[in-house]
This record gives sequence, C-alpha cells and structure tokens, in this order.
Amino acid sequence: MTQPIKMTANQLLASDHQKAFKVYAARHLERIPQVQALPANMRFEMQVIANVLPFRVNDYVLENLIDWGNIPDDPMFRLLFPQREMLAEDDFSLIADLMKRQAPAEQLAQAVETVRTKLNPHPAGQMELNVPIFHQQRVQGLQHKYRETVLFFPSQGQVCHSYCTFCFRWPQFVGDKDLRFASKEADELLRYLKHHTQVSDILFTGGDPMVMKTANFEPYLRGLLKPELAHVQTVRIGTKSLSFWPQRFVTDPDADDLLRLLESLVKAGKHVAIMAHYNHWRELDTPMAHEAIRRLRSTGAIIRSQGPLLNHINADAEVWAKMWREQVRLGIVPYYMFVERDTGAQHYFEVPLAKAWEIYRTAMRHVSGLARTARGPSMSASPGKIEIQGVTKIDGEKVFVLRFIQGRNPNWVQKPFFAKYDEQATWLNHLKPAFGAKQFFYEAEYADMIAHRQEILTELEGEC
Repeated sequence: MTQPIKMTANQLLASDHQKAFKVYAARHLERIPQVQALPANMRFEMQVIANVLPFRVNDYVLENLIDWGNIPDDPMFRLLFPQREMLAEDDFSLIADLMKRQAPAEQLAQAVETVRTKLNPHPAGQMELNVPIFHQQRVQGLQHKYRETVLFFPSQGQVCHSYCTFCFRWPQFVGDKDLRFASKEADELLRYLKHHTQVSDILFTGGDPMVMKTANFEPYLRGLLKPELAHVQTVRIGTKSLSFWPQRFVTDPDADDLLRLLESLVKAGKHVAIMAHYNHWRELDTPMAHEAIRRLRSTGAIIRSQGPLLNHINADAEVWAKMWREQVRLGIVPYYMFVERDTGAQHYFEVPLAKAWEIYRTAMRHVSGLARTARGPSMSASPGKIEIQGVTKIDGEKVFVLRFIQGRNPNWVQKPFFAKYDEQATWLNHLKPAFGAKQFFYEAEYADMIAHRQEILTELEGEC
C-alpha cells in the first residue's frame, strides 16, 4: 500500500506542503508579478493573442520552470506565454486594432471567432470521423479512431493546470461549446465499452484528467473493474500535471487517495499507463517533480513520455537526448516524438519533416538503447499515426520512407510507403507519392471511409 507522505524525507518539499494552487488566466495577465516587469508593448501583444488562443499559468511554473532572465527566448516562456508571431500579421492587426479602439465586446468577439475558424480547430477528423455512433446516436465525450483504443473526455477534466501555447486541443478551452468534447456520464462510457469487446485500452484525456478531485475521478476508474469489462486491459491517463503541478501527487489533500486508487487498479490486474506530456528537460528538473514521479511509480503504474517537436522550444537534438536520458534515469519510458499538428499556431511551431527526422536521428545516436523506445517523428494525421522512418534514395529518387504506427484500418499498420522528398514539407498533406504513383496506397479506402461516414451522419440527421 502507498505510504503516507513523510515530509522529513525531503526537506526541499516542506516549503511547498501548504502552498495553495494559484492560477492566472488571460484576464489576470497584468497581475502576474514577473509579467509586470516586461515592456508594455510585449504585455499588450500577449493580451491580443490571449483573446484568440487560451492562456492559463500557475505559480509553480512561474517560479520553477521559466528563466525570467532570458525573456523572450526562454523555451518554457514560449511554451506558456502568448507570442505575437502565433497569429498571422493580418489577424493580429485586426484584433489589436479593435482592442486599441476599445471596440464593443460583441464586435471583438465576432472578430476573434473569425480568426479562430482559420486555425483548423479540430484536426485529423476529430469531429467528423472520431466521434462514435452507438444506438443510432453520436456519443459525446468519446473518440474511437483506432480499433483497440477509446479516448474519453470526462467533463470535470476539460481544463489544465497551465496551458501549452502549441496545444492541438485548444478549442476545449476557449468557451465554445460547439468545439468541445466532454462527457458527464461514467455510465455512458462503461456501456459503450461493454458492447465493444475489441477495445483493450481506454485513454482518459482532456484537458487533463488529473485536475479532477480523486472522488470525481474514482467512479470512472472503479467502473473499469467490472467483470464485463475484463477486455479493457490498459488504463491510460494523459496528463501534463507531472510538469505543471506535480503537487497533485505529493502534497494535494487527496494525493494519497489518488495514488491508492491507481494502486488498486494495478493490483486488480489492469495495466495503468500515465501518458506524461513533456516538452523540455527543465520540466523534470525540480525536487517536487522527482518526488511526484517516485510516488507514481510506487503504485505500479508505468509512466510513458510523449510530446511534439516544436520550433522555438525543443527543435534541438541535444534537448531531446538530455530529456530522454533524464526520463530513463527517473524511471520514465520514452514513448513518442510527435510532429506539431496542423492546428492553432502551427506556422509558429512547425519544423520541416526532413529536419524533424534529422533531430530525432541525431538524438537517438546520443542515448542508450533504453531511451530508444521513443517512436517518431510521428504525424497524428486523420488516416492514422504516420512515422517518418528515414530519407533515402531508391532508383535515383530521393524519398521519405514512411509507415503507419496506427491506422483507421489496422491492415495499414507497419506497411512501408514512400513520398517524394520535400525539404519544406511540414505535414502529411504537403507530401506527394513517390515513383510516379497517383496516390498513396491508403487514400482510396480512406476516401470511402469518409463518404460512408457522411452517409451515416446524413441518415441520423434525417431521423432527427
């Protein structure tokens, strides 16, 4: 059984024991002490961007993760704080002008909505293809893209301790109900899983499920122990809390309850995987983070790390190598290097696929085999997770070597295919088939999937 906290075991944690969670949203930007020292024009630019993209930060990240002597170049500052270049210049000027003129709130809101619609708020078929249909109804708060894995969005977990500026789920946080996934019903999830026995993995995601009180999270997790859900072998929990509020596992009032809950799942035979989001080694570099990792591992849960390759933040092989080495040292399993998704401020963060592969390859050369579990660079595109395996020449043609790590059709998985080399390409839709082919091998079938799905949705709308 997980032992109660022994504060004397690490006096470095003692000062944090009674520290309450304090958060700043966009309307509080000017109240942040560290921000007050920044130039007025920079503060205004932040406010402009924060009208369009979500902003939220807490005292822990302000005090421990950002080098305030290296602004604006500090990578954690760029990860957490809005930057002018995150919007196209015309869009920035539109919002900035309305703010300077103190335009009516309705006019500003309409302009913000116009800008947001340009940012591809739901990439990779999340709204059109991923929401399952069960008993002739779309199941809100679930996504079922791959046969074995269901994503669940508990309504109490659709916020984070702090927001990453690159987040592909930014529409969850901007107050638009039409853009938001969420479910309040644990029973609805359990009914769906009971009738889909091919599902072996459930991923709780958001937002961040770890913002939930243990008492609110428990019904979802305990329900998975029912005999009729024995086919659900793995419980995954996607979280950034190990980086942005490790106190959740150490000094929060219900931290011990949470750990005991996870431990009970492990003892009941479930594989519990904490899908920890990391973007920089500095997130691993505090005593509180170390203690949170230690305590989580003591439950029998496995911590796996994932995160995207981002310009301005971690587009450097040594950053990734150092992060992966440190993760292995702390008992974390490196899992994925993702390519920045085609949404939000993609133009600010994107890295050409050719450069992404070089960064990944170089980082791999500087770590031991235990860190080479990280897969990537991987594009979580609408057809599936597509990995760039390399760049080579075949019959004189320079090509990207690609494969599906996961696919809407499981038969696509692990099948290699080739794209013409393009030094500027940053996403799947920029790539063209190699060797004179008119389309990639999966494209015709994928088009049929889209058409079939549209027929089903049209029928449902007609019934309504």
